[in-house]
Amino acid sequence: MGKTVDFIFDFGSPNGYLSHKLVPEIEARTGATFNYIPALLGGIHKITNNQPPMIAFGGVKGKLEYEQLETQRFIKKHKLDKFKFNPHFPVITLLIMRGLIAAEMDGDKMKYIDVVANAMWEDEQKMDDPEVVAKVLAAGGLDAERLLARTQEQDVKQKLIENTEAAANRGVFGIPFFFVGDEGFFGKDRLDQVEEMLMEG
Repeated sequence: MGKTVDFIFDFGSPNGYLSHKLVPEIEARTGATFNYIPALLGGIHKITNNQPPMIAFGGVKGKLEYEQLETQRFIKKHKLDKFKFNPHFPVITLLIMRGLIAAEMDGDKMKYIDVVANAMWEDEQKMDDPEVVAKVLAAGGLDAERLLARTQEQDVKQKLIENTEAAANRGVFGIPFFFVGDEGFFGKDRLDQVEEMLMEG
């Protein structure tokens, strides 16, 4: 039985998307399974008193430019050339994250993640506009009407709140965040360490 990696995930993180694109390769090499746990990045920031990089590092000379350079190196190394920085950023992800909870409950979690992540970080769609989201989901072969209706239901809303609070209580302060057992790893650049730990058996 392969190990399971908990992947704390929100579509609003470009680094979450870049990590997601590497998951199939890591699963193939290690025999592990990545369990995506939807959690609201904004909620995590609020609970932990963290800030997004643009705010946290905005006044630090050279810091954001260096972060962008590291991202370009990562993209080049892993040939993730479909990535485009979303022109509508920051996108409020509450709707699509509730949709992810609903899709998970329906057994369509990974299909939903692929469709929405690609729309957000490849096709430059405005994924906090309900009409755009509906079109994207329908084009991706998902039941857009049902999923969007479910985003307004209390069990879906509550599950996302619980996931977000549980992530913060577990030590998560940003996304992407990974757990191998109780061992936590933050950021796409720690995926090598995640894989090393999985290989240790």
